[in-house]
Amino acid sequence: MMEIFFETKDVFQLKDIEKIAPKEKGITAMSVKEVLQSLVDDSMVDTDRIGTSNYFWAFPSKALHARKRKLEELQNQFSEYSQKKKSLQESIEKSKIGRQDTAERAALIKELTALRQKRDQLKAEIDKYKECDPDIVEEIRQANKVAKEAANRWTDNIFAAKSWAKRKFAFEESKIDKTFGIPEDFDYIN
Repeated sequence: MMEIFFETKDVFQLKDIEKIAPKEKGITAMSVKEVLQSLVDDSMVDTDRIGTSNYFWAFPSKALHARKRKLEELQNQFSEYSQKKKSLQESIEKSKIGRQDTAERAALIKELTALRQKRDQLKAEIDKYKECDPDIVEEIRQANKVAKEAANRWTDNIFAAKSWAKRKFAFEESKIDKTFGIPEDFDYIN
């Protein structure tokens, strides 16, 4: 489709392109509008609405400029990444200085590994005794207190609902308990 624009260097309406594209370029008539819209979306074809008509155009010079800009952009990125690669290689070489495998270095690495293992063992041991930590015990106590208050609040709500049902419908308390599955020993938590 781009060849239609480049060869004619003309401005078209949609109906003109729908006639020309199938005849000259073999593009199926049903897909002309979709192909044209995708070219517009990719900024390869320009469009403008003048009055009630939409006009479409694309000139080879615009495509050439777009390619030149893209080429310059890619060349800049290439040079930037080349510089970055060069500086990273230099830093690798600098890092290798003083890191030759010597007996002293091997001993220090072995000691470091042993210390890391010891640290991991100590952390595991601390985690074992974590439940005895006063802060965690206090958190558990606070959570228990909140849970107990919530349970007593709901117990209070159940007693209020039972009382209302007893007054409103003249039911016996045992019948209400049986109907709603409330146990006989149901009471507040101390």
